[in-house]
Amino acid sequence: MCELLGLSANVPTDICFCFSGLMLRGGKTGPHKDGWGVAFYEGRGCRLFQDTIPSSNSEIAKFIKHYPIKSHHVICHIRRANIGKICLENTHPFVRQLWGRNWCFAHNGQLRGIKKKLKLQHFEPIGTTDSEHAFCWILEQFHKKFPKPPKKETDLWPVLKKLCDDLAEYGVFNMLLSDSHHLYAHCSTKLAWITRKSPFGKAKLIDDDVEIDFHHRTTPKDIITIIATTPLTDEEWTRAKKGDFLIFSEGKQKFFTTI
Repeated sequence: MCELLGLSANVPTDICFCFSGLMLRGGKTGPHKDGWGVAFYEGRGCRLFQDTIPSSNSEIAKFIKHYPIKSHHVICHIRRANIGKICLENTHPFVRQLWGRNWCFAHNGQLRGIKKKLKLQHFEPIGTTDSEHAFCWILEQFHKKFPKPPKKETDLWPVLKKLCDDLAEYGVFNMLLSDSHHLYAHCSTKLAWITRKSPFGKAKLIDDDVEIDFHHRTTPKDIITIIATTPLTDEEWTRAKKGDFLIFSEGKQKFFTTI
């Protein structure tokens, strides 16, 4: 399967440290050698980088590793192809527009039969993956439920949770989704996160002999949450449970209840 990496922060933050660990899993310390991608939100805009070669060998990935692009929300993906050939149009993250927002999506897992059972009318996949089909279906359900943007963003949360639960019925649905305002995550099998805030300490990558002291790179007001398929550092991560639906904004976890 693939691996995911996401960031939510209350200040523009780069993801160079964790990304340098993730990119090694793309063909060196891991088998995810079938392409990779990363999306950075800049205001309402979305800057997207993708490549079809292993991230451990990609010159574009090396650029991302060393160039500190700062963002409030980031979504990364390294691919191990199961459904769909290795090509740019099948490379995550996928981006579409709805309600004047750039929606970005990345998925880990397989969803058997959704192309036949979950029909699309308005949003069409460019590639052939079940992941992109699921993304288009989510946006289509959003549009049906809310032809115009919901008056309150919290009105969308139970709808998205239900859609994630429905998609999980077709297989494994670990995903990251963002509209620049929030970072949403759903866990079917593997997902973990860590929130870094003052007092900041040190961390060492699991996949490389690299250590960083966040105390020298942050301010006391900074709050940064990292989400990944499996922990990338030697810190104490929180592991999500099957069926968990998580929402992060400004680095903080948001909670809601369904009645």
